[in-house]
Parts: sequence; structure tokens; C-alpha cells
Amino acid sequence: MPLVDIILRSPLSNLRWTIELLMSGRLGKIEERQTEYFRILKENSARMGELISDLLTVSRIETATLPLKKKEISLEDLIKELIKDFEPFAKASNVEIRFKPQENLPKILADPSQLKLAIENLLDNAIRYIKDKGKVEISLEKRKKNLYFEIKDNGVGIPKEDQKYIFQKFFRSENVLRYQTQGSGLGLYITKSIVERSGGKIGFKSEEGKGSTFWFTLPIK
Repeated sequence: MPLVDIILRSPLSNLRWTIELLMSGRLGKIEERQTEYFRILKENSARMGELISDLLTVSRIETATLPLKKKEISLEDLIKELIKDFEPFAKASNVEIRFKPQENLPKILADPSQLKLAIENLLDNAIRYIKDKGKVEISLEKRKKNLYFEIKDNGVGIPKEDQKYIFQKFFRSENVLRYQTQGSGLGLYITKSIVERSGGKIGFKSEEGKGSTFWFTLPIK
């Protein structure tokens, strides 16, 4: 692990371990009110950890120190694994995830860890920005010499005046802020960078109050 990672992550790791120890009761009985304070501390330390990870990823992208470790992968299998990982979050958010891949899709040459991060960001956003009951629809198909990925939600959508800024660092739409939805404003910037570094293109369409559809293409090897 690079030195800068250790410097930034170590204090947070120590904080999380301390909180876990205090919440376990091994150092003495804790009251219900204290447990709530520890829960808040734990949630905020987790959010800080996510922000640090995003900032480090952005730094590596911009300094060209994030290497692409390409290998032959099935994008369909990677998406299925991610959906399985996100199922508890989706169920807790009352969101149904549907995945419709085209049959007999070819494999691609790409960095699986970076593509996983890119799709994680899109899937996390799609679920997080749905209020009340909703659904997320994912499709994957071959289009000429590319694989075409699309993720559609029926969430809060993006106001028209904000759409030109959506891939900028730290940008978050005003309607998202009204719902107090968590996020660093770096996820879409990172996703766009990864897709473009992988030789693909990315875009979206959205209407406030009706949801968003994000898509990207990746070249078939």
C-alpha cells in the first residue's frame, strides 16, 4: 500500500477499531443513549473512509498513476456479482433490481476492479436516489463492436439546469441535497474517467421527478 494511503487511512482505521471496541461492551456496560452516539460516530467514520478512497482514486487518475490491469472478463458475470452484493441495500431501500443481458455476449479486455468501481457508483446512485418504492433496470447488449451497458431508475432525476455539470468533481444536484442523500460528488467523475480510460464512452438522460438513465460503451476485444 502506498505511503499516502497509510497516512490517510490509519487514523480512520484506529477510530473504527476503537468505536467497535466501545460498542462491544468489553470495556464496560454502555447505555442506550451512548450506543446511539457511537452509531453516529461509526457511520460518519465510514463516510470519511469512502471520501478518502474517492479522493485517492481521483488523485491517481489525474496523475496517471492508476494503472489499467486488463484481462479477459465477462461483464455480464461482473454485473451479476455486483447485483448480489447490492441486494441487501436494495431491499432495505424498497428497490427492485432487474438485469436483462443479451444472450451469448462476448468477453471484453478490461480492468475488472476499475469496471467494478464504475458500475458500483452507477448502481449505488440509482438505488440511493429512489425515494419510496422503486426499481432499477439494467441491460447489457452487443452493439456493433461494443458492449452497451444501461442502468435506468425511477428516482428523483436531475434538473435540466444541473445536467451539464453532472460529471464534474464534487458536483451534487440541488434536488439531491434537498433529500439529504449522502455522497462525495466524485462517483460520476470517477466512473466517466474509468470508462474513457478503458476506451469507451458514457452518457445519460434524465428528467427531474421521473428518473435517470446512464449508459456506457466498451470496446469488444
